[in-house]
Amino acid sequence: MENLEYEGMLLFVDDEENILRSLKRLFRPLRYRIFTALGGALGLEVLEKEQIDLVISDMRMPEMDGAAFLKQVAVRWPDAVRILLTGYADMESTVRAVNEGHIYRYVSKPWEEHDLTLTVKQALEQKNLVREKARLETLTRKQNEELAVLNADLEKKVEKRTEEVRQTMGFLELAHESLKKQFTTSVKVFANLIDLREGNLAGHSKRVSHLSKQLAIDLKFSEKDRDDVYFAALLHDIGKIGLSDHLLKKPYSSLIQTDRVAVEKHTLVGQGALMALEQLHDAATLIRSHHEHFDGDGYPDGLKYNDIPLGARILAVVNDYDALQIGTLMPRKLPEREARNFLLEESGKRYDPAVVNAFIILLDKSNQDVDASSGELKMKSSALKSGMVLSRDLITNGVLILSEGHVLNPNIIKKIYSFEAALQCDIALYIRFESVNSGSL
Repeated sequence: MENLEYEGMLLFVDDEENILRSLKRLFRPLRYRIFTALGGALGLEVLEKEQIDLVISDMRMPEMDGAAFLKQVAVRWPDAVRILLTGYADMESTVRAVNEGHIYRYVSKPWEEHDLTLTVKQALEQKNLVREKARLETLTRKQNEELAVLNADLEKKVEKRTEEVRQTMGFLELAHESLKKQFTTSVKVFANLIDLREGNLAGHSKRVSHLSKQLAIDLKFSEKDRDDVYFAALLHDIGKIGLSDHLLKKPYSSLIQTDRVAVEKHTLVGQGALMALEQLHDAATLIRSHHEHFDGDGYPDGLKYNDIPLGARILAVVNDYDALQIGTLMPRKLPEREARNFLLEESGKRYDPAVVNAFIILLDKSNQDVDASSGELKMKSSALKSGMVLSRDLITNGVLILSEGHVLNPNIIKKIYSFEAALQCDIALYIRFESVNSGSL
């Protein structure tokens, strides 16, 4: 039968046969496997052969007493529980056994059977607890070591995976940026084709898109909304591709009613032309509405106020500003100053006042071209103020108009405006840098 069927393996050592029989008779019913030895030497032989859990030894034995025997057991089989049977007369030897043999307990003769069996039971339970504790500690230590290895391996895997994800995201960002640039380039190329079709409008879409995007930035648009305004500005005249040269070359204000109806359809045609491109759906909406008027008198839907998309209100201002100067809105081309005044006069009617105000501020910034090294500013006439000083001669068509060092005043500035209107051109002037902040109207 296997040892696992027993609750413990006991060894009784005594030089008296009858004592061994008594102990064997007492413990056999308790499911212990019993070994006996007549003396310490024989007890050591049993221990060498069997895995004994508990040893009960008599104190008084010839040749090797219990103290000497249990001392050897403690050294050679420290896990075996040691109990000493002793009489009252053996207390000195008992003390020696406690110190040298490290016994679990000593039991006085004659023993009380219940106390002895209970002592053995408790001793084995404690041994099992110690054994289980050691097993669990070993298991825990092993698991902790394995867990440490797994954690280290997991950290490496996570780090590696994170780096792979980071690289993948980097590649995706580069690919996205590349696709975005290619898409933008494609739209620009198509916008240039539109300009070529319109002849005298060459460069119109480029100028409108540049100013519209800058105005959207100034008005704190999101990146996505800025892009929509930019694409809509580039393609706002796409619906005019199918119009005849007769309609394209005549200013809108000079068209008869039937021709106006044909031209006004270009916003709807333009929106429809872009419906197949999902990326341009929002831009297409702006194209549809960029000829709506703030007071509701525009086309094609008669929208007014905030019902008109803000991006379309931007396009309306910037598109008309450029159209006034290239002669596609009014019978004659307007100088920049007059185009600006037209926007101000129509603010609240054709145009959103907030957009017009922001656009005027943008124009004032863009009209100044600072050259810090030469100490001068290149400015358009619309940005001139009284008290500013010319840093270069003002020469137009080979004629000296004003000489270097001339101090501007309101009368001179008005004459420059009139001269621009007569020549239908914009005049750029170079102003001394130090006179800019001191000049005032």
